[in-house]
Amino acid sequence: MEILKIILQLIVGLGILNVWFLRFNKKTAYRGGNAGSMKEEFKAYGLPETMTYIVGFIKVTLAIMLIAGIWIESLVDPAAIGMAVMMLGAIIMHLKIRDSFKQTLPALTLLIICGIIIWL
Repeated sequence: MEILKIILQLIVGLGILNVWFLRFNKKTAYRGGNAGSMKEEFKAYGLPETMTYIVGFIKVTLAIMLIAGIWIESLVDPAAIGMAVMMLGAIIMHLKIRDSFKQTLPALTLLIICGIIIWL
C-alpha cells in the first residue's frame, strides 16, 4: 500500500505542477468556459485575476508538499486534505458556470485520488 500511496502522491503533485507551470497559458479541453489560459479560466468563473495567483500559490505549495511527503510523511495528510478542498472548490466553479462533465473530470479525479491518499 505504501508504494500505491507514493504513486498517487506523484500523480497529484506532478499533475498540478504540470497544469500551473507547463500549461498555464495553453488552451486545453478541460479549461473552464471557453478559456484559452488559466487567467481566462478564472475570469470565466467571475474571479479577479489576483485569485489566479493566490490559488496557484496554494496548489503549487500543496503539490510540493505531496511530493516532499515521500520523504517527510507528516506532510502528506495536510497536503492531501488541502488539495482535496481546492479540488472541491474547482468542481464548484465548474458547476457554477455549467461546464461539461469532461471539463470537471480532472478536478473530480484529483479529489478522489486525494481521498484515497488520506484513507491509505
